[in-house]
Amino acid sequence: MYKHFLKRFFDIVFSLIGLPFVLLTVIIAAPFIWLTDGGRVFYRARRRGRNGRVFSMLKLRTMYENAEEIRNPDGSVYSGKNDPRVTPVGRILRKLSVDELPQIINVLKGDMSFIGPRPHLATTDYESLDGMRKKRLTVRPGITGYSQAYYRNSATLDQKIKNDCYYVDNLSFLLDLKIIFKTAQTVLTRRNIYSDTQQLPGNARLSEEENVVGGEDAPAMENAADNTVDNAAEKVGEYVRTGGVKDDE
Repeated sequence: MYKHFLKRFFDIVFSLIGLPFVLLTVIIAAPFIWLTDGGRVFYRARRRGRNGRVFSMLKLRTMYENAEEIRNPDGSVYSGKNDPRVTPVGRILRKLSVDELPQIINVLKGDMSFIGPRPHLATTDYESLDGMRKKRLTVRPGITGYSQAYYRNSATLDQKIKNDCYYVDNLSFLLDLKIIFKTAQTVLTRRNIYSDTQQLPGNARLSEEENVVGGEDAPAMENAADNTVDNAAEKVGEYVRTGGVKDDE
């Protein structure tokens, strides 16, 4: 019931509630973004969504317009705290974790969910994807997800894919609650914001170009999560269950 109906219902309700905050953020941030280099306010990224459908994911632009041309001497892209591609305004937006708020519009449209695997680039043909990558596309991509909540930028792409598949197999109301609480904790403590290396292979794009995170042993990391997060989620889950809502479907 939750997976096939209530999850989408909650997405619509909470995205409608969140729209005024999105509008206010855009009104405040837009002039500063434009004054930085006279470029676009929004960054529209082609991403692959549920069942392989391609959509435009919205973000407030945090990088310079020519960001793709700014690289390390060896041709690789930057990945670190002092990334020169990020604008001064963009650093503030990222620090406040508000640059992805426009994705609430994607949630309302049905392109995304609040919780789900982060959407990948749509540069590879859907039919050429392997089984695990297609499996993660059986649910709507999310603004935050299992990997982001528990690992953020501290794992390899293969590990992230495994975590996404773990989420698909175990999707439930209680798991989504845990992800929400853990995401809030991760954002507030700013853990694992940057990858361990400052440089990545030239064909790897991070930040606005590649926004996925994860870790290898998903069940183990979930069990090792902060007890405060788990206890809070359990209490909310119990409240919902007593109200007659099933969270394990």
